[in-house]
Amino acid sequence: MSKALPQEYYSHLEEIQAVDFVLIELSLYLDTHPNDSQAIQQYNQYAQYGKQIKEKFESKFGPLEQRSLNPSNESWAWKKGPWPWQV
Repeated sequence: MSKALPQEYYSHLEEIQAVDFVLIELSLYLDTHPNDSQAIQQYNQYAQYGKQIKEKFESKFGPLEQRSLNPSNESWAWKKGPWPWQV
């Protein structure tokens, strides 16, 4: 059985999921409104913010995706888990 994860893990993961949801919705909107400069600006802000919070999460808890940057040259961090979909 895996060790219990701190509440901070779950709150960060929830925030990442919310930002990813906004990015998907904005990209769908922009598919039909490609010249909406306000939506483009919003998309870019969320994309930058998403990148920042994912980097923060990974620095504390390890990789979010298999293709994430491995934090060490000594061991493969992705194998350590738990994987985000397991929590």
